Amino acid sequence: MSVVFEKTSYLTDKQFHYCPGCNHGIIHRLVAEALEESGMGGNIVGVAPVGCSVFAYDYFNVDMIEAAHGRAPAVATGVKRVKPDALVFTYQGDGDLASIGTAEIVHVAHRGEKITTIFVNNAIYGMTGGQMAPTSLVGQKTTTSPYGRNEDWCGAPIKMSEMLAQVPGSYYIERCAVNNNANILKTKKAIKKAFKYQMEGKGFCMVEVLSTCPTNWGLSPVESLKWLEENMMPYYPLGVYKDKGAE
Repeated sequence: MSVVFEKTSYLTDKQFHYCPGCNHGIIHRLVAEALEESGMGGNIVGVAPVGCSVFAYDYFNVDMIEAAHGRAPAVATGVKRVKPDALVFTYQGDGDLASIGTAEIVHVAHRGEKITTIFVNNAIYGMTGGQMAPTSLVGQKTTTSPYGRNEDWCGAPIKMSEMLAQVPGSYYIERCAVNNNANILKTKKAIKKAFKYQMEGKGFCMVEVLSTCPTNWGLSPVESLKWLEENMMPYYPLGVYKDKGAE
């Protein structure tokens, strides 16, 4: 009997620690499959951040480095400059990338560093207790905005894909989601394209993935998917925001 489906070898056998209904597991799988299909073999280095994916080094079966909170792009820059032939990626959440790490990601994009960033946006700080993130929506209730995010006090939620698409050094920016099968397939295609561009020596690439956080949203996994579709997607539209390779 021929094998039609099997676990990718680019994920370890360690069980994920993520909460039930969290989309990190799906995204990990897509990244791992894209890495395996890249043909880079063992010449891959990932950088794990601080946040829900802090233990990503336990899950990806490639060389991994742990970075301080928000500093994954800076660490990845150093790795890529020392190992220019390696496939180097960061895997970051919105609290990590869009808050404490804003300067790092902006300047990495500005310099056109040849790395790939997987940016998981669930509109909240997950690991540290559900605080309001830079990406939390107006009116969204969190532990630090119990009455809902107030735009007058906190400003509007930051749109990282739109912002980084305007930076001259960025090469490919796309926002995806993993809320259904069709979008899961599109997300994997985007990740593979980002890796392909890096292997071709292009500039900075980022794939933003809208994700759920049932635990801190206070919703069931099914309700969380519906909330993402009805609330996050209208404010964070899916699509390609920059693709110099298609110009």
